[in-house]
Amino acid sequence: MKTFNPKIPAVLVFAILLLHGLSYAQSRLKIRSDGSDIILTIWEGKPNSPATLLLIPGWGGGPTEVLGLGKFLSQGGIPVVILTPRGWHESEGISTFANALKDIETAWNWIRKSDRSAELNLNSTKTILGGYSWGGGMSLAYAARDTSVSKVFSIAGTDHGQFIRQYSTDQDFAAMVDKILTSTAAPEGPIRTDIQFGLNEMRENQHIYGLIENTGKLYDRTVLLVGGWEDGNVTVDNTLLPLYRGLRKSGAEDVTFLTYHSDHSFRTVRDRLHKDLLSWISN
Repeated sequence: MKTFNPKIPAVLVFAILLLHGLSYAQSRLKIRSDGSDIILTIWEGKPNSPATLLLIPGWGGGPTEVLGLGKFLSQGGIPVVILTPRGWHESEGISTFANALKDIETAWNWIRKSDRSAELNLNSTKTILGGYSWGGGMSLAYAARDTSVSKVFSIAGTDHGQFIRQYSTDQDFAAMVDKILTSTAAPEGPIRTDIQFGLNEMRENQHIYGLIENTGKLYDRTVLLVGGWEDGNVTVDNTLLPLYRGLRKSGAEDVTFLTYHSDHSFRTVRDRLHKDLLSWISN
């Protein structure tokens, strides 16, 4: 396993302090994904940045920020593109898992091929994919399908294969999930979706959305897994550690596993999380 030192070099800390409070340009734009306009929020970094990050929010999250990473990383010189998937907030269309994978692909290719890269200070030759919660799981699921994703991270990422298996066997868990999904579905919530259709997508396509099922397709990538010991949603013991071990068993050598004493929000450790992620991106 590759050794990772989460400490940021002193020169980089100095640069961050110099940039503290400096607001890089934030812009929102529309791109087409299978006939629907989807929204990208762009936190610009510095010219000649080491990489551009495509960031996928948690379920119903965004649309302009995820865990404070857009602002922090842009201040550290890393441009961040936050995807608002189809059917979420102001993005057109209907939210499905298949649509979300296509939207990630569309955003990923837009970054790599956009004629606005120089204007927006995007590094189109080195792109990193990552996400939080739902977005973390979807980032790994997408990376398993696209070998052009060489570096990917998941912060408390949901294993949707494990998720649907628990939903199908645990009545209390299913009741909690139903309540959450109902509250986030339009018109009360920000997501236009068919809840039962989405559950069936997970049930029938565990080989696509399940993370344990895809470890063999991720063994040759640089992967960062992040978890919280007090996280009751995506637990270190039942979700992240089995995934880490599955990746290692599949032959993965460049896997970093960071844990914090925090719950699913990471609210109490965000400064550390931000700095550790900036260091991993910059290595």
